[in-house]
Amino acid sequence: MADANQTTKTETYDAVIIGAGVSGMYMLHRLRALGLTARVYEAGSGVGGTWYWNRYPGARFDSESYSYGYSFDQGLLQDWDWQEHFAGQPEILQYLEHVADRFDLRRDISFNTRIASAHFDEQATTWEIVAEDGRRARGRFLITALGPLSAPTMPSIPGMEDFQGDAWHTAHWPHEPVSFDGRRVGVIGTGATGVQAITEIAKTAGTLTVFQRNPNYCAPLGNGPISSAEMDEIRARYPEIFARCRETHGGFLHNADHRLTMDLSPAEREAVWEKLYHERGFGIWTGNFRDTFTDQAANDLLSDFVRGKIRARVQDPAVAELLTPTNHGFGTRRVPLESGYYEVYNQPNVSLVDIRRNPIERITKTGIVVDGQEHALDMIIYATGFDAVTGAFSRMDIRGRAGQSLTDKWADGPRTNLGLTVAGFPNMLTLVGPHNAGTFCNIPRCIEQNVDWVSDLMTHMRDQGLASIETTEAAEDDWTAHVYETAAGSLLSKTDSWFTGVNQNLPDKKRTFYAYAGGAPAYRKQCDEVAADGYRGFVLG
Repeated sequence: MADANQTTKTETYDAVIIGAGVSGMYMLHRLRALGLTARVYEAGSGVGGTWYWNRYPGARFDSESYSYGYSFDQGLLQDWDWQEHFAGQPEILQYLEHVADRFDLRRDISFNTRIASAHFDEQATTWEIVAEDGRRARGRFLITALGPLSAPTMPSIPGMEDFQGDAWHTAHWPHEPVSFDGRRVGVIGTGATGVQAITEIAKTAGTLTVFQRNPNYCAPLGNGPISSAEMDEIRARYPEIFARCRETHGGFLHNADHRLTMDLSPAEREAVWEKLYHERGFGIWTGNFRDTFTDQAANDLLSDFVRGKIRARVQDPAVAELLTPTNHGFGTRRVPLESGYYEVYNQPNVSLVDIRRNPIERITKTGIVVDGQEHALDMIIYATGFDAVTGAFSRMDIRGRAGQSLTDKWADGPRTNLGLTVAGFPNMLTLVGPHNAGTFCNIPRCIEQNVDWVSDLMTHMRDQGLASIETTEAAEDDWTAHVYETAAGSLLSKTDSWFTGVNQNLPDKKRTFYAYAGGAPAYRKQCDEVAADGYRGFVLG
């Protein structure tokens, strides 16, 4: 039970920030530099956001480590040594803890504090937040730093509570070591998280049973250690690395090939795909021909190429077919990068169960029943995804003018201006919110743009003696229409994925487009133009 003094005392700040991940930490640092008071509220016991919560085996970057880290401080860049081209979760969390120590961020972060509500007080032009334990705080600005994949979802399967073995969602992984030695493990889900976890668990599990509903196209990660000499060379190239990320569509090191798929002969394009398939990182996804995700015929050819790779790597033709997607094209969902995923299914201790054809009937005390057969298990791992982009918002009671609920406003899909503000919710700024380029990006690159734009806004308001900012309904309508028009030209909008709000555990969620498909450079340009035009589309007062 909360202490009585805790529940009645209300602390006041210039800004309250929800979330101590990559965006919340940088936002706090920038606000301090402006001389503003800020407090961060974090549900976990430490910093890191995604990298604090997701401790499952195999969790790691799919962006090159040196393209992912913060770019705002030269000393930080020069002092940190990345150990792998794609760092694993322990190293990533160590890096973010190092950042928190270096800039003394923890003194302004309240840990183990999950926010239940945030209500706008129109008379005082402030936001009041209330934590689940009753603690309260007020801030002129409410800044959400929630992350697009931070609200895990569980399936609804009869008997889940009956299972007597160990069971976790991957985003709620224990902080202590978990052993799979000799154990019978079941994994439900084969998205990006499932792919990473399955590959690692298969190395030591007695048996591993994978329950797959929808197969995904996966491509080789190409990871490896970074030598001391390589790290020195990377440090020297940081200006080039970040300049490259700044100009690419998704903020990654890879940029689209300017040619069209059909401009090349079959042999020529096959050679390009072969090269990209065996290179590090997302080149096969974000470095492909520029019509890959707008022309169905072009995408079909690439999809056939990747399907051939899957079949060549899996020895049993029947298993290979189960692992080969047929209901969407390559890259129209975020592509999981892997390190031997398909070869896992060649191991005698691994079996694949198709639950699209035969859904899970129930979970018992000792296993999972499919098609009348019980698969005996000691451990069940739920790699069942997230209520993406808007889920973390809907798990709080956020209310703007006249008590309007944000959940109600977004019932038919999110509406924002620039993915950063919402009409009717003054002084609320949504870092990496819906319809923001950060939801479809090498996320720290877009986070820094978001935070820098908000910081410049705060500077402008401070210098002009302004207390409030709110987007107009017209500007919100225009941006939302622009988001949907941009998505309509992309094959991503035609595919069921978290980009379109589809999750089998959320049958009532509106299918629409939750990201911004226009690319990080176009998004940044529009944000800059709005600011340069005196914050066009906003009412400041």
